Amino acid sequence: MHSLPTRRAHRGSLGLAGRFFLLLSGLSLAALPAWGAGFRAGAARVDITPEGPIWLSGYASRDHPSEGVDQRLYARALALEDARGGRFVFVSLDLIGVPRSLADEVAARSAKQYGLERSELLLNASHTHAGPVVWPNLSAMYDLAKPERRKLIEYRRRLSDSTVTVIGTALGRLAPAQLSYGEASVGFAVNRREFQPDGTVKIGVNPDGPVDHSVPVIRVTGEDGRLRAVVFGYACHNTTLTGRNYRISGDYAGFAAAHLEKAHPGAVALFLALCGGDQNPNPRGEPRHVVEHGTALAEAVSQALESKAARPLRPPLRSAFQLVDLRFRHHTRAQFEEDSRSDNRFIRNRARLMLEAYDARRPVRSVPYPVQALRFDDGLAIVALGGEAVVDYALRAKREYAGRPLVVAGYSNDVMGYIPSLRVLKEGGYEPVESTIYYGLPGPFADEVEETIFETIHKVLQRVGLRRSR
Repeated sequence: MHSLPTRRAHRGSLGLAGRFFLLLSGLSLAALPAWGAGFRAGAARVDITPEGPIWLSGYASRDHPSEGVDQRLYARALALEDARGGRFVFVSLDLIGVPRSLADEVAARSAKQYGLERSELLLNASHTHAGPVVWPNLSAMYDLAKPERRKLIEYRRRLSDSTVTVIGTALGRLAPAQLSYGEASVGFAVNRREFQPDGTVKIGVNPDGPVDHSVPVIRVTGEDGRLRAVVFGYACHNTTLTGRNYRISGDYAGFAAAHLEKAHPGAVALFLALCGGDQNPNPRGEPRHVVEHGTALAEAVSQALESKAARPLRPPLRSAFQLVDLRFRHHTRAQFEEDSRSDNRFIRNRARLMLEAYDARRPVRSVPYPVQALRFDDGLAIVALGGEAVVDYALRAKREYAGRPLVVAGYSNDVMGYIPSLRVLKEGGYEPVESTIYYGLPGPFADEVEETIFETIHKVLQRVGLRRSR
């Protein structure tokens, strides 16, 4: 297990509210002026739409590059700072995923240029399947000619620059702000793990499977009361458009963000992909479904923005970040030698990667997994998990921390593959087993994957002052 210390993870542990009460003779936080009681916030966005045709990610069935742009893609950032200098930056990207190599690069550059600690930067991908390949994410899915691969490598370089730039722009716009938290719900997500008569699990529609229809919303307003930014999330694959689509788009999440930004000129709308690894939009497949789902999500966010039940968020900001090794089930060189002779090119590609690792005497036995936490005073907490975490992770976390507002995101800081719960792992199917071929992983995770992740969730939440419910 690898732990990254953060100097601000424990800053609020002595009780900021208590010190204010002592210093101000009983004045409440609500009675303080906006800057004393609140935050400074800055938001920005930058266009990250690829130039010209490029290979799109997410569907192995595609056989040629993109054919145009239906919707521009963006990197959006929200920077927060409290009165004592505690900071946190959300970054939302209209992309399939952020590979660890890119996340590490952006984090290192942000540390050097802006002084951000690793725990203070959250990189979340919307997981649109109508965006470009982010090299080397899902590289086992493609057999690309050198010119096409060069396009992807150049796009990745520009993406790194753009992401670092938008972080700096958001930090440069810090100004007094008020934050509040609310929730709404929308019901187009459906569990996609459909059980077959023979006991197998296929991707389809399972109306009886677990879902999380909540829409968490963080509202950021300026001193004039106008909306400056909104952070909203949903637990659903961003796959309204299928592999038949070759046009660039942010899918329903991109449409929802654009809808909100149009309704609130000057505001920046950041979408967080939550634990939707086993959730699909329903219905799906047609461009009109993008509009329907995006509009429904935006309307739910608007309801939360207008609700009088929203709770104010208070300083201090406390964050923590930790890497933990997730083990894979045992594998041998012999099985990949056999796979290298498969008629399936994806299996052959995965076998080549695994045999290269064996040849280097570094067989892939585990993968580093990022777990991050953010907490506002004694209120809202956010957990950000790497990979395509299934909905079980959010539902279990909310049970274990019942009575406290908690948001659990997936697709954060690295998307190395699907992250199954023990239940899903035992059931089998695409998410725990078949998807590992396309992600270039050696096979399913070991059975302790869920407990390993939850042990780490408990640790990072404890470091920001949140303990499980009794």
